Amino acid sequence: MSPLTETVLFVFSLVALGYLAGLTGYLKPASGEGISDFAVSVAMPLLLFQTMVDADFHGVAPWSLWSAYFIAVALTWAAGHLVTTRIFGRDARAGIVGGVSSSYSNIVLLGAPFILGIFGPNGFEVLSLLVSVHLPIMMMASIVLFEMFGRGGNEPMHPLRVARSFLRKLLVNPLIIGILAGLAWRISGTPLPGLVSRLVDALASTAGPVALFAMGLSLRRFGISGNIRPALALSVLKLFLMPALVLVLVWLFGLPPLTAKVAVVVAALPSGINSYLIAVQFNTGQALASNQMTIATACAAFTTAFWLAVVGYVFG
Repeated sequence: MSPLTETVLFVFSLVALGYLAGLTGYLKPASGEGISDFAVSVAMPLLLFQTMVDADFHGVAPWSLWSAYFIAVALTWAAGHLVTTRIFGRDARAGIVGGVSSSYSNIVLLGAPFILGIFGPNGFEVLSLLVSVHLPIMMMASIVLFEMFGRGGNEPMHPLRVARSFLRKLLVNPLIIGILAGLAWRISGTPLPGLVSRLVDALASTAGPVALFAMGLSLRRFGISGNIRPALALSVLKLFLMPALVLVLVWLFGLPPLTAKVAVVVAALPSGINSYLIAVQFNTGQALASNQMTIATACAAFTTAFWLAVVGYVFG
């Protein structure tokens, strides 16, 4: 078995173990929430902090990377919206859920350990550049859309309310705090004290396995409950259209091989829990988002291996 295949199997085996722990009742649903909170609020922010302090971003073109990735996000989001509304006859709010589900990669719980395992610390540095803008951009988009479609009635959208909501959610997000704190420490030029460095290393090293296990527990909690056909259609967009678009764009923009590989693989990741949370916020499409997340994650064990082979062939 090749090291690449073993890494893919290892990553998705941890997800499967989390799912089985929930399926068999070995761990209660509340345990999944606690483990996810630890991964997202403690371990992953410290891993991002550590990366920002130690990273060498030489050779990475962030503007080209961000442009390539988010052009693909916009196009896939539009395709998901049209598929949900025009083909399956759902309303505009459900269309937003369809757009989010087809374009919102699970960049933290699955993406961080996956990229770290496949491409190592250098690949994770590229991922950190995406994380730093992915959360704010997708958060702003969801807030604006909620203001436009989620409140109901004829209540107008207020820019100040949008800005306050965005800043409030952004500045208390642990991942953003980890990134900003790491950049601030890096700029200061002060080395981390030995004890602090050991604590950060110890907790950050748990981020990957804990995040993957927590994701498996989450999948068991949400499950599949109808809306299979639209969920399958949106999964095809997420797992094939979006990475194909990113592949073309990073090639056109001439991104460095490692940066291009990471961008395509991140785009090929399945949707995460954020698409479901947005559906809950809109109070529509919850089953659609839940089903799509579960189906796409199950299929991603095979489709990510396909895209890893593709980027290996194209970019060496």
